[in-house]
Amino acid sequence: MIIDIHGHYTTAPKTLETWRNRQIAAIGNPVEMPKVSELRISDDELRESIETNQLRLMRERGLDLTVFSPRASFMAHHIGDFEVSSTWAAICNELCYRVSQLFPQHFIPAAMLPQSPGVDIATCIPELVKCVEQYGNVAINLNPDPSGGHWTSPPLSDRAWYPVYEKMVEYDIPAMIHVSTSCNACFHTTGAHYLNADTTAFMQCLTSDLFRDFPSLRFVIPHGGGAVPYHWGRFRGLAQEMKKPPLQEHLLDNIFFDTCVYHQPGIDLLTRVIPVDNILFASEMIGAVRGLDPQTGHYFDDTKRYVEAADIEPEHRDKIYEGNARRVYPRLHAALQAQGR
Repeated sequence: MIIDIHGHYTTAPKTLETWRNRQIAAIGNPVEMPKVSELRISDDELRESIETNQLRLMRERGLDLTVFSPRASFMAHHIGDFEVSSTWAAICNELCYRVSQLFPQHFIPAAMLPQSPGVDIATCIPELVKCVEQYGNVAINLNPDPSGGHWTSPPLSDRAWYPVYEKMVEYDIPAMIHVSTSCNACFHTTGAHYLNADTTAFMQCLTSDLFRDFPSLRFVIPHGGGAVPYHWGRFRGLAQEMKKPPLQEHLLDNIFFDTCVYHQPGIDLLTRVIPVDNILFASEMIGAVRGLDPQTGHYFDDTKRYVEAADIEPEHRDKIYEGNARRVYPRLHAALQAQGR
């Protein structure tokens, strides 16, 4: 089967965005703050939003299952305070769970956390626990920069993050390291901020000994790892100068990369530089890049085409499509086994 480990609910009914705009407008004015009960989205609306979008494309492209999380740009942790983020995260996570219940053969949820700049990450744990224990989430999305492009949080190696890491290890779930909207004019959200964050997260891990403290902790760095594969020699050299072990030993038991790279040369580079055991199939379809590539006549985010055309062995392709996802996401593997898959 083909498992897409990077999907976001970018096509949620417009009612969701309308409610969110009301919430944002009411920040600082509790009387105007909308109630969660005022947000009403029916199962039929959810079905239509998925069947005409993600599920339609999954069928056209031959994908079987998507790890489905709230829209990354909608996380917007820099807006409001923890209470605002907590309410918003709970709403978005519940919608992804409902989608997974309506289409259990095709979607399985991953959670956003109610992060807020300057707030102890431990405050996110109740939402994480609920999502894993009640919703069956198989992963979380972890934002290394909840300030929205100003990078006011400590690096991922700092002990401030340890409460979430401890829960991840307890539940045996990975985190996709994924920022949200940039409110810094210097960094375009999807063209700069996302890729900067991918590269930055990798470097924060490289310069630390985080995985000595958490040898079973797993991070998925999306968008092909940002600049990492292209500058693999630079990172190998920096690790050597810092007296760190070779990257294969230092990081690659714990860090994985997805295939959200939207052209053939990029996938070819990824599969030549990064060991196959560290690459997971993903498309982030109906996400950052939605258009047709005039050079190929196919959608940029139809990443299965690139993996199919890559010069790799069939058994390596099977690992990228399925095997690695089952290994990196054990709860996903268990859920599939429970379905007889």
